Amino acid sequence: MSRLLAPSLSGDPAELAAAVLADMRAAPSVELSALLADDTEQRPAPSLLFLTEQPSTLGMSAARLPLLLADRPAEPAPLPPEPAVDEDSDEVPELFCPGPVRDNPALGEEVNERMVEWAGEVGIYDGRLDHLRSCGFGRLTMLTHPGTDDADRLLAACKVVVAEWASDDYYLDEEEMGADPALTAARFGVLYGVVDPVTMPQRYRHELDRFIKEEPIALAFRTSMEHLAQYTTTAQMGRFQHQMAILFQALDQNASWRQSGKRPAVWEYYMHRYHNSYLPPMILVDAVAGYELPAQEFYHPRLRRAFTMAGMAAVLLNDLHSMDKEADDDISLPIALMEEEGLSRPQAVKRTVEIHNELMRGFVAEAAAMYLEGTPMLQRFLADTWAWCGGSREWHATSPRYHQADQS
Repeated sequence: MSRLLAPSLSGDPAELAAAVLADMRAAPSVELSALLADDTEQRPAPSLLFLTEQPSTLGMSAARLPLLLADRPAEPAPLPPEPAVDEDSDEVPELFCPGPVRDNPALGEEVNERMVEWAGEVGIYDGRLDHLRSCGFGRLTMLTHPGTDDADRLLAACKVVVAEWASDDYYLDEEEMGADPALTAARFGVLYGVVDPVTMPQRYRHELDRFIKEEPIALAFRTSMEHLAQYTTTAQMGRFQHQMAILFQALDQNASWRQSGKRPAVWEYYMHRYHNSYLPPMILVDAVAGYELPAQEFYHPRLRRAFTMAGMAAVLLNDLHSMDKEADDDISLPIALMEEEGLSRPQAVKRTVEIHNELMRGFVAEAAAMYLEGTPMLQRFLADTWAWCGGSREWHATSPRYHQADQS
């Protein structure tokens, strides 16, 4: 697609959002190590101050590796200098986000077609499979997980992504699909018992089994997670389940706003979006690529901070693109900014891009602080997270889900 010039605030907000994502002139390198080279070359090599035995994971031999920053406090890394922001400028700043590491249309199409076949089998998006196909979730998975060319591994990740999106549509967003904010919390409460399976008493087990067979969203999660389990360790599945619990809680919060009519303040919505972000699909980057980042690194506060900043930044691109698709009672960061701070729609787009860039620069600052002192698997995890963001940017810039003129 053509790459557009930086848009003026006088344009249509939807066109502004599309132009921001499509303008790759100032995109940072897709290779995170190249972006960090200037910083890391000037830093001394780390000493192995604390050694520990690491378990074998996904075919990797056990090795003695340094624990992530084991001797250091979990203080945030200093942020790099921010470009000067002219509040009176009529231009939206360039997006600080890489492009995709790879684009393999044939692989994306294969994953997409197999996903649509599965969706038809479990019953989600009944009568709307052509629309589901046009969204290109298989392409999203191919773009965001460049660490593997295995279509079946990508399909496993794609299924859970589509199940997540479908649960949002069916239980929260789309009234014509049965969404009802008054029932959202109760529905997600039951659904989480499928994501993290409940052991039912024998007397009632058949009732849960019948519910799963008859409820397309529940069946989608059961079958997608059975597929995903083929490629995850116990720990990787556990962290995914935990992140899904966080996501469902945040969706319940969104439903409460709709039912009560309360509109969140910007800071409150911002906290909500940190939890209702892209962390569930992003958390699978190592599993899909065929390795496992050990728990003592994955759960280190410094990595968690960096990872959540990337997840929040990535989902703000969704906020930008979906702001013209949302129902009147829905909320996004641009809408919250307009309601609380009185910004115009184009000004809200500009502010959202600025916040996105602050988050992504924060991720890079943290990555630079951790890169040399972490294990090779940590370095790869950081690079795979960066690649996920670049692939997500490309999908949002091109998917017919957000570009009505491209839909069939």
